[in-house]
Amino acid sequence: MNAKKERKKPGLTTVIFIALILGAAAGILIHYFFPEGNLRDNIIVGGVFEVIGTGFIRGMQMLVVPLVLCSLICGSMAIGDTKKLGKVGIKTMAFYLATTALAISIALGIANLINPGVGLDITSVQAQETQMAEASSLTDTLLNIIPKNPIQSLAEGNMLQIIFFALIVGVLLAKRGEKAEGLANLFSQGNDLMMDMTMAVMKVAPIGVFCLIAKTFANIGFDAFVPMLKYMAAVLAALALQCFGVYQIFLKVFTGLNPIKFVKKFLPVMGFAFSTATSNATIPLSIDTLAKKMGVSRRISSFTVPLGATINMDGTAIMQGVAVVFVAQAFHISLTPVDYLTVIATATLASVGTAGVPSVGLVTLSMVFTSVGLPVEGIGLIMGIDRILDMTRTAVNITGDAVCTTIVASQDKALDRDVFNAAG
Repeated sequence: MNAKKERKKPGLTTVIFIALILGAAAGILIHYFFPEGNLRDNIIVGGVFEVIGTGFIRGMQMLVVPLVLCSLICGSMAIGDTKKLGKVGIKTMAFYLATTALAISIALGIANLINPGVGLDITSVQAQETQMAEASSLTDTLLNIIPKNPIQSLAEGNMLQIIFFALIVGVLLAKRGEKAEGLANLFSQGNDLMMDMTMAVMKVAPIGVFCLIAKTFANIGFDAFVPMLKYMAAVLAALALQCFGVYQIFLKVFTGLNPIKFVKKFLPVMGFAFSTATSNATIPLSIDTLAKKMGVSRRISSFTVPLGATINMDGTAIMQGVAVVFVAQAFHISLTPVDYLTVIATATLASVGTAGVPSVGLVTLSMVFTSVGLPVEGIGLIMGIDRILDMTRTAVNITGDAVCTTIVASQDKALDRDVFNAAG
């Protein structure tokens, strides 16, 4: 009897999904049926929902830097051999850059098929103030990986610099062997502690997710969507094709694993990423899920997942590709094949070093627009509805990280297939 009762009890991931749906319903009801005023706008939405939802995200973000530092050091210590670590790094980088370029190519193709900006009355879309991003040269991008002060990098949460520093520390600790055993144990215990803290914070995830989703829908409702439905449809179609088509084909070809089983096991993490709209906050849950449900060794995932959260922005690249076509059509600007190639190159490079935080894609989009001579003011057209799309593309981003991690782990013989094939 007890066993049956335990089976019937919904797991944490199921409760998170229920909270997500209930939050959306509550937000829509509040937006349309609750009168505007201090109670709705400042106490419920801007008060309770804001404090609990943002507080939950901060709780996850609190763990990211110490977890990434400890897990990367432990991972690189476990790999030990710098040549082997180099191979893992090259495979990971190649996969991330290739899928990003492919993602934006798919986005441009679907956007030209749907023509989201044709026939749009720009006056019906409320434009918002846009924020410009400064383009960085390839030299600066590469040099910015090396930290001047690792303590400052940790304080600022600069992921690429933290990854670089942690990898060097891990490799050198492995070479020192027993001489550095005490320090190695310290990082190992720190890693275990961070995973325990992640699970502790995740216990309040359903409440945090409910508040985040309710706040989003209470603020935007459906009114902002109507004139932008074709644009949204193009972005969502490209995201779906990338997530459930391209990634799963790669998974099947390179590992032989069942894509349906992968999606089923990883779906809760995608739901969590959707609700938080930040890749960085999803890092702890993603690493834990890959280890427990997919059989991926933490020495691989502790390297590839944080790196992916920093440089693998396929969802963002898709939004940028569709936005380029949308704005060009809305402003009656013709784009040449050379312009499309420029967009692919610029968006791929712009994704490297982009912070895994909400709506950062809109900032880097200004760089893409400038590269092909599109008016930056066009970004203001899509800002009103970007929150929902941002949530969706974050889910796609972290799925790409997980697929790459699984492929690299499989090729490195660091994947337990029995765990992957097990039910659950």
